[in-house]
Amino acid sequence: MKQDNAAAIAVPHKESFQSTIEGKKVDLFILSNGQTEVAITNYGARIVSYILPDKEGRKTDIVVGFDSLEGYLGAEERYYGAIVGRYANRIAKGRFTLEGKEYVLATNNAPNHLHGGKKGYQDVVWDVVDSSANSLTLKYFSPNGEEGYPGNLDVTVKYSLSGNDLIMDFEATTDKATVFNITNHAYFNLNGQGSGTILDHQLMIHADRYTPIDESSIPSGELAPVEGTPFDFRTPAPIGSRIEEEHGQLKNGSGYDHNYVLNRKEGDQLQLAARAVGDKSGIVLEVLTTEPGIQLYTGNFMKAQHQIKYGYRDEKRAAFCLETQHYPDSPNQPKFPSTVLRPGDRFRSQTIFRVHA
Repeated sequence: MKQDNAAAIAVPHKESFQSTIEGKKVDLFILSNGQTEVAITNYGARIVSYILPDKEGRKTDIVVGFDSLEGYLGAEERYYGAIVGRYANRIAKGRFTLEGKEYVLATNNAPNHLHGGKKGYQDVVWDVVDSSANSLTLKYFSPNGEEGYPGNLDVTVKYSLSGNDLIMDFEATTDKATVFNITNHAYFNLNGQGSGTILDHQLMIHADRYTPIDESSIPSGELAPVEGTPFDFRTPAPIGSRIEEEHGQLKNGSGYDHNYVLNRKEGDQLQLAARAVGDKSGIVLEVLTTEPGIQLYTGNFMKAQHQIKYGYRDEKRAAFCLETQHYPDSPNQPKFPSTVLRPGDRFRSQTIFRVHA
């Protein structure tokens, strides 16, 4: 089934996602308004497909992923479309100190901790709280000590489809001080799967600064200006226009794999963080968020190892991610915005994928 055959573009079959993992039921849920359809599975609370018309009215699936549960279970890259946590992105050497106690986490991205550890939120079955034609609410209980993190944590994500837009509302509470950083890790190709790389997509990121990283992708603590560097997307530019330049940061990330410090006003207002345009489809993705940062990842480690939807392979740089978040390694970076969540507090965050052609 090929993406260039518009008649073949359809949400994956529910039956391909109906199974049981560790005694919990997995299923596929379809949000639809007659024009736009978003498929979400409660395995990893992940977006499986996001189908809408392009500028010519052709159905286009802009989220890269698999058409069966087995595809996600067998993929080396486990984060396609998923909610990741308890801590999205990296924690240096898998260690942090909170209230005078050191916590030791898995170093599953040696020498560091990545996306919640060996079994993060992308690897578990979320409970279905509510499901309708245009919304889905999922909940996960993350017990004290899971992957080394302190505190019993209740996490909720609500997906809502409004027009072509997908709204994600996150909430969390804990009974013990912990660190928390959550994001959706959707892989996008706005021209549709199988359409080639994303290097000619136009990208704008509303950020004057970014957080440079070392060879193991841990921030130095500096908030460096993007001006005069390949990281300057304040004015729209093709993603690939400078990706091969000789620059130490591009070498460290094998391309773009960096957190941007969003230009924000005081408070937690929802603001535009980034805007991408598919050069062939004309589909526009605007990312709005209440988070202070956004991670640009350009599929540098996609290796064509797996068959994805519509019979294609996961070729290098065939997708990009815009992961709204707090900054990497914040528990070890006192100058970064805090990711500490305490008893009695409620974490709230919202991100919107605003899409149109």
